[in-house]
Amino acid sequence: MSKLPDLEGLAIFAKVAERRSFAGAADELALSKATVSKAVARLEAKLGARLFNRTSRRLALTETGRGLAARAAAMLAEGEAAESEVQFQSAAPRGRLRLTAPMSFGVLYVAPLLPEFLQRYPEISIDLQLSDAQADVVGEGYDAALRIAALPDSSLVARKLCDMPLHLVAAPSYLKKHGRPKHPLELAERPCVTYAYQPNSETWRFRKRSGEVVSVRPAGPLCVNNGDAMLPALIAGMGFAVLPEFLLRTALAKGRLEIVLPEWQLPAGAVYWLTPPGGPRPRRVAVLADFLAERLGRRA
Repeated sequence: MSKLPDLEGLAIFAKVAERRSFAGAADELALSKATVSKAVARLEAKLGARLFNRTSRRLALTETGRGLAARAAAMLAEGEAAESEVQFQSAAPRGRLRLTAPMSFGVLYVAPLLPEFLQRYPEISIDLQLSDAQADVVGEGYDAALRIAALPDSSLVARKLCDMPLHLVAAPSYLKKHGRPKHPLELAERPCVTYAYQPNSETWRFRKRSGEVVSVRPAGPLCVNNGDAMLPALIAGMGFAVLPEFLLRTALAKGRLEIVLPEWQLPAGAVYWLTPPGGPRPRRVAVLADFLAERLGRRA
């Protein structure tokens, strides 16, 4: 048995794991399904372990397969990056790019920009997955992720695309009826609408310009996993919430919501472009990052 790693088998396995389909991987790689199946079988024989559980309707990674999939995907990305660096220095970026982004931000800001990008780079295709839940970028085979946060995941390579301030807001009707809080600690006794996927969502941290720092544990009648879905409750006067500025612009402009305690600052938010660690990325990833940084920077 060869002592060299089966790099081709690992690359094909990574594509099958990403697509959850032998046929889908074969189409993307321009190989026959039989070639893909043989490559995975060869890899399983060399490793002495089954990588997939197969039925007539479903293909699922085994525990061993899940452990190998992230490393195989990273190896494939490294290989693609190396080829791109050497073979396509002067050529147009190409290939399929898997991107995940928050639902509301993706619909409002990312999706409208993609037609222009795809016209500029016709040899790139994009698989955009929108969800407020934070995807496992490495384990799920994404090339990149967009996230809005104060501090991005330190295990990923982060690039800030633009600032995105966070604001504490409430409806004028609520403030008129119950009064404005004079200090963040009062929020512990007030109803709050919370966002399920916000980092450290159990605690809101405020800093005053004088240097005073306060932490508050919000509680209230509603916790939601999508920022847009929080707005009706807030506008109806159900309490306070912390949201990124892009979600609030229309409601603030129309006077449906107001910024509360403006003299207290929340952690500085930003839109981050996150990629897996471990070396250069394919050019298609770099050009999309540059494009979004330029376009989003104009709108932030």
